[in-house]
Amino acid sequence: MFENLFPKNIDNQYRGMSIAKWVFVAMTILTVGRSLAHIFVADGGAQSIATIPLDAFSSDAAMVIIGMFAQWGLTQLMFGVLYVLVLWRYQSLIPLMWTFILFEYSGRFLLGLYKPFETVGQAPGGIGNMIFPVLAIIMLVLSLREAKA
Repeated sequence: MFENLFPKNIDNQYRGMSIAKWVFVAMTILTVGRSLAHIFVADGGAQSIATIPLDAFSSDAAMVIIGMFAQWGLTQLMFGVLYVLVLWRYQSLIPLMWTFILFEYSGRFLLGLYKPFETVGQAPGGIGNMIFPVLAIIMLVLSLREAKA
């Protein structure tokens, strides 16, 4: 199991169960898509998607939030590009990528409890922060299980 999580030879041979690979493809598309939204949507998705009431803040404060969302989008894009690279050339790293996803969404969930921010509705990210850690654990386990020939 340890060898599947941290392979000595990184290659394009995915050894886990296929469902974990295909859910990883969906997660890759989601990651790239949300990153581009944070970068290119006028409000960074802060109000239009995450329901943060930007219009209740000063214009300077709103611009800071929008800028932070755009920079966060760049970070997400970097992860998305890494996921695409793994799918294209280094599929033996899919279990490790599921570990990263587990860490990311668990951290988001915990930070949301520790440092919540005001929203006027239910942001999709808030729901994802509860669902994706569980999904990532399941997919990590399935990606570590050797697929039957």
